[in-house]
Amino acid sequence: MDATPQPQFVLSSDGLKLATYDFGDLDAPPVVALHGFAASALVNWQVTGWIRDLTRAGHRVIAVDQRGHGQSDKPYDPERYTMELFVDDLSQVLNTYMLGDVSLLGYSLGSRVSWLAAPALPHLVTRAVLGGLPEGDPLTRFDLEAARDYVRTGRTIEDPLTSAFVMMAARVPGNDLESLISLVEGLRGGLQADTTNAPEQPLLLGTGTDDLIIDQSRRLAESAPHARFVEIPDRNHFSAPSSGAFRTAAVAFLSE
Repeated sequence: MDATPQPQFVLSSDGLKLATYDFGDLDAPPVVALHGFAASALVNWQVTGWIRDLTRAGHRVIAVDQRGHGQSDKPYDPERYTMELFVDDLSQVLNTYMLGDVSLLGYSLGSRVSWLAAPALPHLVTRAVLGGLPEGDPLTRFDLEAARDYVRTGRTIEDPLTSAFVMMAARVPGNDLESLISLVEGLRGGLQADTTNAPEQPLLLGTGTDDLIIDQSRRLAESAPHARFVEIPDRNHFSAPSSGAFRTAAVAFLSE
């Protein structure tokens, strides 16, 4: 595993500290990596071998702990978690690092941010790999009150989707469940990835064959003018990031 650099902090436009990790040759083509919900830069991209393979292929990787995750600030106010702010965070990272001609690498929440950031930053983003990308708001069924009740009292969460996401989040060291629940609330009803706002840059979308959102991901790929879609064999939404087949296809695409 690549040695983990100390986090470098970028200030968001609303005053949050965002942790970033810079791997590889400073002069190599940059890839900015955005993790999924309740994960972190290192959990999503270093532990799973992505950073190793990308740096060996000649890329520089800047992995970001998105707001509410990892070593970044974790506010409790849902209004600090709009999609516009997540996209702006990425813009702040690119500006702080003075990056241009950037490739994006996202998974789940990171893919949602990247899908919307690519058309917002056409002068900076050249291509993107988007894993596990859902159409619209994937957590409309998430039971906010049951999740908060579990955090405060330990009472069992009855809804399977809510329970699965909360239990997954609780297993990641350093997660603050209250802030992640606020994140889900903050993203509701706002800007979402859909077929009307597809990026024009080259895209590679990949989703697990056992992921319930695979048809949504395929539909989004079909709506983009320069997108390819790959199935990640025998993986669901939670296991797809560690797929060697997906990693190989993505590194080849980013190296074209």
